[in-house]
Amino acid sequence: MAQVPGPSAAREADSADELLRCFGRQVKILRERAGLTQAALAQQLGYSEAQIAAIEQGRRIPRPEAIDRLDSLLDGGGMLLAMKQAIALARYPAFFRDAARIEETAVEFHQYAPLIVPGMLQTEEYARTMFAVWRPRRHEAEIEQMVAARLARHKLFSRRPSPVLSFVLEEAVLQRPIGGAKVLRGQLEHLLLTTQNPNVEIQVMPTLATDHACVDGPFTLMVPEGGEQVAYLESQGSGRVITDREIVRGIAARYGIIRAQALSPRESVRRIEKLLQGDS
Repeated sequence: MAQVPGPSAAREADSADELLRCFGRQVKILRERAGLTQAALAQQLGYSEAQIAAIEQGRRIPRPEAIDRLDSLLDGGGMLLAMKQAIALARYPAFFRDAARIEETAVEFHQYAPLIVPGMLQTEEYARTMFAVWRPRRHEAEIEQMVAARLARHKLFSRRPSPVLSFVLEEAVLQRPIGGAKVLRGQLEHLLLTTQNPNVEIQVMPTLATDHACVDGPFTLMVPEGGEQVAYLESQGSGRVITDREIVRGIAARYGIIRAQALSPRESVRRIEKLLQGDS
């Protein structure tokens, strides 16, 4: 896997930066053409003047609904809407964008999580904690942007037709009180609610399991609409999509074995309920 540049170098090399600056320049041109000041546009949009300035300077990623409003308020004629999808992808780290594109149209999504509750299942509080405890520390504005991007991925659960989703979580993940007992409790309750979705299965791999088919890290398997299954591997701020059939086949085979070794979905629900009750 290629070396990952430091944060500042990665930002400089990120093509999304120029996309955001281009979008910001277009907003400014349309705003001035409409005879509006930043303060006036901010009032109509429900933003602060500083937030409008940040968008125009390419320092802030607007939410999809804000792009809709901007195009309408500034009579953009669809010009800003044309960049909506690309702007949405810019919310994610550069290494994750290829996976995000596949994820948006996935008809199947399967994930093994040995370290933390996977992003697709995280509550807002758990996600915020994960970004806040990262080292080096992130600025609050960056954390909020990353939380919003993570929660936006949850639309996969409500998409129609519904994709098939499954998760295998190590039991230790469900016992690690990242953010404190209250955050963990909310996360466990959210997992139980998620299991009520007929298209989602969550399984727990017991810590005391003596046979385990995969001890070399997390992975995700996805089947894009009209395409073949791919794998996504992520570690230490880097990630890659794998399309090689033999490699993907091997990962898929291990995932099948892991599911067989883990608790059944029904047993997993009971295990999560016991954890909520404070039982080991």
